[in-house]
Amino acid sequence: MTDLETAWERTDRIFGFVAEHALLARPIPLRQPFLFYLGHLPAFAWNHLGRGVLELPSFAPELDALFEAGIDPQDDAEPPRRDDAASWPQLDRVLAYRDRVRGELRSALLEPALAEVLPMVLEHELMHHETLIYMLQQLPAAAKRPPNEASAAPETRAVSPVRGRVRVPAGSAHLGASSGEFRWDNEQPEHDVRTETFELDSLPVTNRELREFVSAGCYADPSLWTPDAWRWIRQKGRAMPHGWKAEADDWSVATLFGDVPFADAAEWPASVSQCEAQAFTRWCGARLMSEPEFHRAAFASSDGGLRPHPWGDAPPSPLHANLDLRRFHPTPVGSHPWGVSAFGVHELVGNGWEWTETPFRPFPGFRPLSRYPGYSANFFDDRHFVLLGASWATDLRLVRRSFRNWFQPHYPYVFTKFRRVYSDR
Repeated sequence: MTDLETAWERTDRIFGFVAEHALLARPIPLRQPFLFYLGHLPAFAWNHLGRGVLELPSFAPELDALFEAGIDPQDDAEPPRRDDAASWPQLDRVLAYRDRVRGELRSALLEPALAEVLPMVLEHELMHHETLIYMLQQLPAAAKRPPNEASAAPETRAVSPVRGRVRVPAGSAHLGASSGEFRWDNEQPEHDVRTETFELDSLPVTNRELREFVSAGCYADPSLWTPDAWRWIRQKGRAMPHGWKAEADDWSVATLFGDVPFADAAEWPASVSQCEAQAFTRWCGARLMSEPEFHRAAFASSDGGLRPHPWGDAPPSPLHANLDLRRFHPTPVGSHPWGVSAFGVHELVGNGWEWTETPFRPFPGFRPLSRYPGYSANFFDDRHFVLLGASWATDLRLVRRSFRNWFQPHYPYVFTKFRRVYSDR
């Protein structure tokens, strides 16, 4: 079985968590309904591999076009929507389209002609797995079909992580990737950036720490927020992170398949939007890491070397990080001490994408992908910020030093984390 066929199996498993009656639900207003993505994934594969490289004739051109591209609008807008079920193709037709695409491509997946484009299609599928998972988390329980496996049960075991500040000396941060294996255009070219000495928390901020921020009334203090963030907070009427609920002393935190008592999630990394992370660090007299600082803390070593992963050369495993949908939830921070970096920083990879303060911009010498020129370039607008390091729902193939994620600062649905940096610039 090829890697893409394995990804198709996981795709089907994830869609199996969505009750059929909920396939037209849009739990996140800025996203299309689940049915769109059921068609989008095969359409992307077909348009780039079948119609693109192999030049096969289209068997459903209207579906090729309908499902061609996802949408990420400004956060005050919504994607064009179809307001009733009759305006979307019937589920049976979308499934038949998916199966026809897979059948047409399956016999050609080992063709040398596909070697250049196939990794792009594979990684696109894998990235959408995580998108679907965080969309699924926003659905009400009645719209989900949870699995019976143990990974669905939250892990809340107590840990005793080493807390403190870590000093990272001035030096070189190595960003980007070479042009050997497939890499997305925003990952290239590789280059070095000097960072000055800085200090940062050895562990991400926890829900317990963030609750102190909430209880101190900081969501009502405009001095902690940028004007844009304050407008968003007031517009949404937000008084605590998305997914938190509070009735008197009965607090809870949302997970993929249900809410858990706050005490069970207290030591999980705080998953919030970037503007909330910035407000918390400002309250603490700190700030977020920059993208080069993350690379320096995660992948550099004191002898001037460079590591493929914070822990060294070994491929990612359950010892190193919470990754690859092995669980359907975060774990308490510090639960993976084997993943520590050379400078003593924990959990830079896994358990949540780490917010930075760096706008998503091209590296010097950026060249767009010829077959997907808008993949990154459409988002170089200073309205998106870089996240690094992967979450518990990130596929292992995407766990690499150069991989960059990006979202708008008000987007609260992604599985994230953040930590404090204390040094000035």
